[in-house]
Amino acid sequence: MYRAFAEGTVHTAEVGYGPPLFLFHSLLSDRASFDAVAPELSQSFRVVIPELPGFGRSQAVAGGLAAIADRMAEVVRDASAGRDAIVLGNGYGGFVALQMAIRHPGLATRLILADCGAAFDELGREAFRKMAAASEAKGLSAITDVAMRRLFAPEFQDQHPDLMRDRRMAFLKTDPEVFRAACEQLAELDLRPELRKVRVPVLVMVGEHDEATPLPMSRELAAGLPDARLKIIPGCAHVPQLQSPRLFLEAIADFLPAANSVPV
Repeated sequence: MYRAFAEGTVHTAEVGYGPPLFLFHSLLSDRASFDAVAPELSQSFRVVIPELPGFGRSQAVAGGLAAIADRMAEVVRDASAGRDAIVLGNGYGGFVALQMAIRHPGLATRLILADCGAAFDELGREAFRKMAAASEAKGLSAITDVAMRRLFAPEFQDQHPDLMRDRRMAFLKTDPEVFRAACEQLAELDLRPELRKVRVPVLVMVGEHDEATPLPMSRELAAGLPDARLKIIPGCAHVPQLQSPRLFLEAIADFLPAANSVPV
């Protein structure tokens, strides 16, 4: 089922019944990055997968990551219809979810932050600046190989040519201006001083081989949150739900409410 929220500005796909579970996609991917895990999650939850503002059919919003987080707070509030909500964000979606939790305390009852962090080091910031500059000068096609390396290890790419073809096509559909703005926002972002405002349980997850948001970022994030646990997913990079759906589901199963545990 497809619906629109926040006065029709954000489009979502929905599957299943039960408590609402929101899945926020990464910058270098799209809503389809959750296709491999949504069917099992939908056995216990009403899974809501938005196209983040500026992606797909969802309207862009001015004002940086804070404004994007506010827009997604509208979506979570409207779509939850008074029920306790869980929000899972991967990569850029994790940064959005974290900013949303800081700015809208209590909106989500649990957070799962996969392969993100609270701030990048200078090397990470420079990588975003370079991607923004290259995409502006030469277009997204000029950085597609770089983008895919940030998502998947070379060995995985070699072993899954069909998946990689699909992921490249998805990336090239990204609005270039939205992409550049997101890169610039992430290059300046530092949420570390505000982490103590997040008072709900948080599961911080990271792929063992994630180069885009490496393990030290997740360690720092988990240490800075009042109630967080850290899980490292072996053999995975930046999008573990695509690289190893089974390990991803196993990693989140014991964090989800017991009455709605995910089959593994």
